[in-house]
Amino acid sequence: MKVVTPTRGLAGLLIALALAALTLLSAGAPRAGAATSVSTIAAALRESPVYVDPAASGQLSEADANALEKQIKDADKPLFIAVLPKDYPKQDLFTDLRTATGVTGLYAIRLGDEFSARADSTVLSNAAVRNLVTSVSDESNAKTQLDDFTDRALTNMGGSAPASWGSDGSRGGVSATGLITVGAILLAGGAGAYTLVRRNRRRHENEQRAALERLRVVVDEDITAFGEELDRLDFHPAERGADDAMRADYERALDAYDTAKTSMAQARRPEDVRPVTQALDDGRFSLAQLAARRERRPLPERRPPCFFDPRHGPSVADAAWSPPSGAAREVPVCAADRTRLADGRDPVIREVDSDYGRRPYWEAGPAYGPWAGGYFGGGLLPGLLVGTLLGSMMATPGYATDYGSGYGDFAGGGYEGGDVSGADFDSGDFGDFGGGFGGGGDFGGGGGDFGGGF
Repeated sequence: MKVVTPTRGLAGLLIALALAALTLLSAGAPRAGAATSVSTIAAALRESPVYVDPAASGQLSEADANALEKQIKDADKPLFIAVLPKDYPKQDLFTDLRTATGVTGLYAIRLGDEFSARADSTVLSNAAVRNLVTSVSDESNAKTQLDDFTDRALTNMGGSAPASWGSDGSRGGVSATGLITVGAILLAGGAGAYTLVRRNRRRHENEQRAALERLRVVVDEDITAFGEELDRLDFHPAERGADDAMRADYERALDAYDTAKTSMAQARRPEDVRPVTQALDDGRFSLAQLAARRERRPLPERRPPCFFDPRHGPSVADAAWSPPSGAAREVPVCAADRTRLADGRDPVIREVDSDYGRRPYWEAGPAYGPWAGGYFGGGLLPGLLVGTLLGSMMATPGYATDYGSGYGDFAGGGYEGGDVSGADFDSGDFGDFGGGFGGGGDFGGGGGDFGGGF
């Protein structure tokens, strides 16, 4: 019988264990040169919002991926991010991934040094996706690009995170902490559910307050502009030639100014802004009537304010106008903007602060819906805002919950962001803002226009 010394036995055991470990690793990891299947990526994204392919791990560290996951989950938005190697097959990648994942949302893919995104229209409009992609297209560092894209996208997109993500922000499966947490929630029962509801309510209230503060700046500018109009008005109720109708117009304008200031001071949610701008619109129409009476002109008909900037006052006509990448529509315009459009010049557009700089109000974020609703009324808004970022957001089923209802028929229909739709979606609607997904294989170019291949 051959005697095995302890040293040789230990060495053999270590070698055996090493071989076993290598066997397991090689079985679990993708083979060199073989791309991870779309089904594998989709399965990972159904569990967590960020997927980094093993072959692209050098682009985004695990810590950075974890931070992105936590940010997306905390925001409760259906944003999916995949980081893939540069040689990953591009053909119909977005459509195939969306079909395999089966969840309505915004999908962003970093493929080597190239980047693109697509979204269901109930989550984010094509124009908004294109603008977001363009805003980060010059950033070569993956972490910086994905961080900036995520920050801007979460501010503007609609919908909620899919239920399959759960609440744990860690990667790599279910952790012991996660199991303990689930057990505690089950034991706590109703108390645990109440805690979750209360946390979500606090987060929603914080988002509402932030939106209101951004909106407050614009509304205060409107109130100040109307107050300056009243100060410049050369009218006194006791002046020679003044009659009761003129005095009534003047009194209504003053009342509107006071109502706007009081309502804004009492506003607690973005939807509380709607009566403020409605009062300002009423006040400006009263001033237009007063001016007509004093100048012995026919009284003006009641029309909405100028679409490009309600501070221009009541519109005098409708004029054809097309937003960038949008269809033509008739919008109410003031006399000055009607002349500019007729001369082939740009109108004077109201721009406001947004997460990506000064933008026209219809491309600056969802909080401006109540602001526009007070000026233009419910039935008029859908036609004015079709094809714009604000119009697309107002079409989402969850918009009324966050910003109030009664803006007209923006019906987006179908599935809301985060809903499981499976393959029941229109690939043309899913981010088709330049060439579709028809097989060109062109991943780059044009701030989101990827030529149909990706």
